[in-house]
Amino acid sequence: MTVKQRAMRAVISQFHRPHGMSGRAAAWVMAHRSSNRERNLWAVGLLDVQPGERVLELGFGPGVAIGELARRATDGLVVGVDHSELMVRQASRRNAAAVRAGLVVLRLGSIDELPPFDRAFDAILAVNALQFSDDPVAVLRALRRVLRPGGRIAIASQPRCPGATAETSAESGRRIAAHLESAGFSGMRVETLALDPPVVCALGVSMG
Repeated sequence: MTVKQRAMRAVISQFHRPHGMSGRAAAWVMAHRSSNRERNLWAVGLLDVQPGERVLELGFGPGVAIGELARRATDGLVVGVDHSELMVRQASRRNAAAVRAGLVVLRLGSIDELPPFDRAFDAILAVNALQFSDDPVAVLRALRRVLRPGGRIAIASQPRCPGATAETSAESGRRIAAHLESAGFSGMRVETLALDPPVVCALGVSMG
């Protein structure tokens, strides 16, 4: 492996699990890049969160979507789980008022090993998180168990592999929708946001 390849792999790993000084730089990019913010806010909008609902976000990163979810779930609760201690700290600072008010709870944890929850959720969001799991169908089955009957799930993906195209995104959407079906969700649909490359979001409903 060349020096350039090693450097590129190190950069990519910071977007997977940010840590240290390089992780803080990656977090700044995730929080301030306009396409990242647009992607997150769009995905939140697709969930149509209502004021009294309980919402779970997996892999919340710097907490951009957490803030928008809290703005909508004004009488509910927004719970976030992320496997990066740095992201938990940064998202907590970004959403400090909502955390102090008890509207937002951010926890350290893995998408593959969810922490326990005391009540079911009305909606679940994951943006560019599911692809890091070795068994996405198992993850989605676990998520279905923490959703109330009729609860909604939105899994968004914007492929970041070199040379990603609209077809790369479309294939990602089809794959996520198939995973949702295998995990027992119904009513699947895939929405697309015209960025470069496009963002896809597969949505489904838990029937209990």
